[in-house]
Amino acid sequence: MAVTGIGGFFFRAHDPEALRGWYRTHLGVGGEAYDPWRQAAGPTMFLPFGSSTDYWPADKPWLLNLRVDNLDAVLARLNAAGIAVETDPAWDSPDAGRFARIHDPESNPIELWEPAGDGQPT
Repeated sequence: MAVTGIGGFFFRAHDPEALRGWYRTHLGVGGEAYDPWRQAAGPTMFLPFGSSTDYWPADKPWLLNLRVDNLDAVLARLNAAGIAVETDPAWDSPDAGRFARIHDPESNPIELWEPAGDGQPT
């Protein structure tokens, strides 16, 4: 297969510099200008949803899912920074792992995912 992974995630922002800084500061994602984010190897889900899904707000065309090693530690840092975190035990499963949701300063939805076990969804 010629494709080896996702090379980038590009989206519009009202204030790209401020949003880039927010992602770098609070989630450790991205770098300065065009510096690439060196991410850890692991599973990546590529999954279109139906146009009527209610899994994220209808006025947003995408949901960014970020894989994390220690969800509790990430949520503690986000809470300490005053970032609202949403959790729901119904989202979690022994097979898939644990999930939480936040929004960036431009109200874009972000799902944080701590994979279960070996990190491979079943």
